[in-house]
Amino acid sequence: MMITGGSSGIGKATAELFAANGYKVYELSRHGVSHEGIVHLDCDVIIAEDCRRAVATVMEAEHRLDILVSNAGMGISGAVEFTPEEVWKHQMNVNFNGAVNITQAALPYLRQTAKEYGGQKPRIIFVSSMMANFAIPFQAFYCASKFAINGFALALKNELRPFGVEVCCLLPGDVKTGFTNARKENMTGKDVYSHMETAVAQMAKDEQNGQKPELLAKKILSLAEAKHPEPLSTVGLMYKFFLFLGRIVPTRMAYWIVSKMY
Repeated sequence: MMITGGSSGIGKATAELFAANGYKVYELSRHGVSHEGIVHLDCDVIIAEDCRRAVATVMEAEHRLDILVSNAGMGISGAVEFTPEEVWKHQMNVNFNGAVNITQAALPYLRQTAKEYGGQKPRIIFVSSMMANFAIPFQAFYCASKFAINGFALALKNELRPFGVEVCCLLPGDVKTGFTNARKENMTGKDVYSHMETAVAQMAKDEQNGQKPELLAKKILSLAEAKHPEPLSTVGLMYKFFLFLGRIVPTRMAYWIVSKMY
């Protein structure tokens, strides 16, 4: 299996769990190291050539690719009005374009594996976010990147159906990782948007009281091993309820609730 962004947080927990369960794991990131059954490959997902080179290295060693977990991502926060163009474009570049780059690099080999080896269908698992269902104020560009991932994945699922390659998304809720402290906060315009600091602080607090990344890793493993993985899924009763709620509650009501939370 191959995972992007596997050097920290959910990605690290996932790489370690797969390795502990007997998988040969290739971890793609900018800062990782090889250890305990995990082979690190230097890869910046926003560089398409890096992705192609990493996948080629895996194929040269293994001659097949069964599982791709597209997990690499970063976050920013701030008011849309005051977010510089280069900042929001970088957000989209890492979270969405990076997922596209690694997917395009891997697809020929996933199809090849499905054709030549049979058995369990090869698959792509995208790590999205509950924010793709409930967009949070002052997280507009992060939310947009995850909305894009969901749409991309669901369209790709039907493109790959004839080839026997599965596609699904995991939508984590609040997770306690270093992602919170690594988020690039921009408080420009807080004199205009007086509720921005409170909303961002509440979000950070929720994350630091959130689920352990190991729980998400277990779900990713189950999606990797399921015969028919759920197209969109999450972890925890509360988030499963929110996911269900998003399908039945009118949008106006859903975002009224969000406004009261943040």
